[in-house]
Amino acid sequence: MMSYVAMERIVEMKAASDTEYRKQLDARPFRSHAKLLTDRELLDKLDSFGLHMDRPALERLLKEALSAEEIARSLVVQSAFKGKRRRWDTDWVWICIAALCQRWFPETPSFERLDDRMQEGYQQIKSRNVPAACRVWLEAWADVLAILDKARITSMPEFDDRFRGTQSLFNWVQDLESELWNAGLRDRQFLTARIAVGEEFLKRFAVDHDLITENWRRAIAESYFELGETRKTDSLYDEWLNADPQWGWGWIGWSDCYRHTRTEFPDLKRSEEFLRKGFAVAGVRDRGDMAERLADLCQDQGRDEEATQLLREGRQGNAQVHQTWDIRAGGSVLRQETTVSFGGEGLPLDQLSSLNGLHHSITPQPAFDRPKVGRNAPCPCGSGKKLKKCCGA
Repeated sequence: MMSYVAMERIVEMKAASDTEYRKQLDARPFRSHAKLLTDRELLDKLDSFGLHMDRPALERLLKEALSAEEIARSLVVQSAFKGKRRRWDTDWVWICIAALCQRWFPETPSFERLDDRMQEGYQQIKSRNVPAACRVWLEAWADVLAILDKARITSMPEFDDRFRGTQSLFNWVQDLESELWNAGLRDRQFLTARIAVGEEFLKRFAVDHDLITENWRRAIAESYFELGETRKTDSLYDEWLNADPQWGWGWIGWSDCYRHTRTEFPDLKRSEEFLRKGFAVAGVRDRGDMAERLADLCQDQGRDEEATQLLREGRQGNAQVHQTWDIRAGGSVLRQETTVSFGGEGLPLDQLSSLNGLHHSITPQPAFDRPKVGRNAPCPCGSGKKLKKCCGA
């Protein structure tokens, strides 16, 4: 089941692109309609449903709830109008509560505000304004932390089960990591923020050998290296790889720092040294990827026969692997996706949010998604370089 704010967003998106569906919406209310009403008019509308509300009462409810939807659902269940409500009454209860929360308690984090900030960031990325996206996403991350503390939530699945947003925390936190790097190449403060977010993420969510955990570790070390703190990077990788020497992408990440990060100071000897050390570890994970990186290094140094042999070894080492990933530049990314059916003519949110189907995906496609290409093929960003020399680095 998706949240009201997620379903409202999807309905508005479909209405914007589908004339016939827009005609079916009839008198469906949206949060935008509340902007035209005064506080008194919003309270009067709640009164018309037999729901008396004032600022102190809403403040008390908000101390326990994480969203206007949670408050609205509770009020509807407890109220006498439940059995005789009209088509859009439940929607209006949520809309009124959401508007009053935003006006009266603008500093209080909520799932609605978090969802809005996440989607605002995606819109900024779509407009190619990555720094603006990262600024609003850092505010969203602060909301995530506040909600985690308030609800004593300790895992991403637990958070997403309660959030049910347009985008899951599971997906969004990976996009945040990527875009903080992109913004940080222009403004170093975003690299510092990337380190802070990553360290907090690892403190709250780290799971050994988990892909997102490993990617955040690489992001932190890479950011330190780009900021010139190479000893910190070496110290982190040394600690992580002593604890888990079979982490193939850890060896790759350490090697890449000396080859692709701060490209004005490449050190191919050290880059190859780390890969060779990891490649020699019995049972190292992602051996094929390591072999490909080593082969690239050999080719760059004119050792083509050695590169060919390494690729042959890598293919043999990965022969037993059948799992596939959605590959993004710099490694693998796991994505969760939710779909929804609209179920005919403009259903109220409390009915629409429980439908399942295959008619409309609610996972936004970030602007940085790229097609799968070989590392020696031209980079799809249009730079004219090979992928391995550009975004694949």
